[in-house]
This record gives sequence, C-alpha cells and structure tokens, in this order.
Amino acid sequence: MPARPAAPPAGGLGWANLGMDIVSVNRVRRLLAQYGEQFFERMLTPGELADCRTSSGLDVLSLCGRIAAKEAAFKTLRVRGRFLPWPDIVVRRSEGGWPLVELHRSAAEMAAESGITEITVSISHDVDYAVAVAAPIIAPATPIQ
Repeated sequence: MPARPAAPPAGGLGWANLGMDIVSVNRVRRLLAQYGEQFFERMLTPGELADCRTSSGLDVLSLCGRIAAKEAAFKTLRVRGRFLPWPDIVVRRSEGGWPLVELHRSAAEMAAESGITEITVSISHDVDYAVAVAAPIIAPATPIQ
C-alpha cells in the first residue's frame, strides 16, 4: 500500500490548517491542587492569569480554555520538531469578551515562516472539558508581475 501523502505546509493558496484541542477540567483541578498557581505561570502570562481570576481565585474553566486555545493555535503552525512556546502565544479577552491571540517572539517567527499573519480562536467550555478551535489567517499571495 503506498504511503499517504503528507498535508502541505500552511500558506498555500486556499490552504488553512485548523487547530483543535481539548482540556480536562478534572486534570487541571488536580494540577492546581497539587502544584498551585505557580505550575500555570510557566504556561500563561501574568495578564492571562489575571483574565482567569475571579474574586474567589482562578476560574478553572477559563484556565482550561486558555490552555486549549494556546495548544490549538500552535497546531495551526504545523511545525516539526518544535515545542509549544507557551509564553509566546498569548490568549487575551477582547473588550467584547471573545478571545484574541497574540503571537510573540518564536511563535511570531513560526507563523511568518508558514505565511500566517494572525490566528483566530474560539473557546467553549462545560463542566468537564474546555475546547478550542483555531484558524490561521493567511497572508495574501503577492501577485506575480
């Protein structure tokens, strides 16, 4: 049986790599109880943690949504041999309440290499899980002159 061809990298005409991730609320609760907030400071920026905070502490569903969104955004980049640069993918809450993805340093470089100018993301969560779907916004092709 012939090998199945690999999907082309991001950036081709009409091509968009979607990313999706799911995070278990129970697992994050367990990590929070076992290691405290400090564990998540490696993954989320101070601003992201502030967005997840309520008067009674961290909102676990929001925390799970941010983690899922970062993973989903990273998956749109389709890079091999690279680890998710947690602090370089920032998921913030817009004034309207929807999530916005900011790419910094190595994440911005990976996106540029893939022809991605931005990443849009949608987050949803329920009692047991948070999910996120991310889609890249591809730079328009330069017309040949």
